[in-house]
Amino acid sequence: MHDSKIRIRNVSKVFTGGGRNVQALQDVSLDIRENEFVTFVGASGCGKSTLLRSIGGLERHSAGQILVEGRAIDGPGIDRAMVFQHYSLYPWLRVMENIKFCRQLKVVADTVRGDADVEVASGRADALLTLMGLKAFANAYPNQLSGGMQQRVAIARALMPKPQILLMDEPFGALDAQTREVMHDLIRHVHRLEKSTILFVTHDVEEAIYLGGRVVLMAPRPGRIDSVYEVPLPAERNQDMKLTAEFIALKKEILARIRETSGMNTDLELLEQLTRTAPA
Repeated sequence: MHDSKIRIRNVSKVFTGGGRNVQALQDVSLDIRENEFVTFVGASGCGKSTLLRSIGGLERHSAGQILVEGRAIDGPGIDRAMVFQHYSLYPWLRVMENIKFCRQLKVVADTVRGDADVEVASGRADALLTLMGLKAFANAYPNQLSGGMQQRVAIARALMPKPQILLMDEPFGALDAQTREVMHDLIRHVHRLEKSTILFVTHDVEEAIYLGGRVVLMAPRPGRIDSVYEVPLPAERNQDMKLTAEFIALKKEILARIRETSGMNTDLELLEQLTRTAPA
C-alpha cells in the first residue's frame, strides 16, 4: 500500500524483568492511511497501548519496523502527539500556558538552532480554546476544572503544534457517559477540521465503532492483530446511529470475538455449576 501514512511491519515487543520475558506484541502488521481514524479494542493485556506508545516513539519495539511516511521511528517527534487517559497537565500552569507549553519547547529548540524569529502561535491557541469550549477558563489552573475540561485542555495542548498524527490512549475512560458523548462528537469534529491521522485505543466497543472508520481487534497472549472491521457508517455521524441495526450487529460481532480471543467462558451451565458448589 503506497499511500500509507503509517506502515507497521512484523512488529514484536518483549518486556524483560524479574527473571522472565513477557511477549507484549508478536508479528503485528498494519497499514494506516493519511487522515484515517482507526480505533483499537481488545481484552486487557493484548498490547494496544504498547503498540500506540511504539508508534509515538515512547517504546522501542524488539523486532520489525514502524514507518511514518517511509521514515523509521526512532523516538518522539513533533509530527506525533499523544493524549493519555490521565490528564497529565502541569498544575502550576494556567490553561492557556498548558496549551502553549509544547509549542514553546519547539520555539526554544528552533532558537537554539539559530532559526529566525519564531513566535508562539497565540492565534492558534485562542482558536483551540474556543473549539474546546474553554475560552472563559484561559487563566484557570487545572485543579479549578472538571475532569472533562482538563481532558479538553490536554487535547488542545496535543493539537497545538498541529501534529500529523494524534495518538489517544483511552482518553475518555474516566469520564461519565454524558461527557464522553460530548467528547466523541468533539474529537470527530477536530478530525474533520485538522485532517489528522488519529489512532485511538479503548476498551469500549461502542466508542470504537462510533469514532473509527476501522476497528482493529487485538488478541492477548501474545498481543497480536486478530481482526479488522470496516465501520458501515457515514463520515458525518450522530449519536442516534448507535441505535441502527448495522451498528448493533457490528457491536455484537466484535464483543463476541473479544470473548473468544480473551478465553472468557460465559457458558451458563458452568455458571450454574459454580453457584451450586458455592459454600453456604
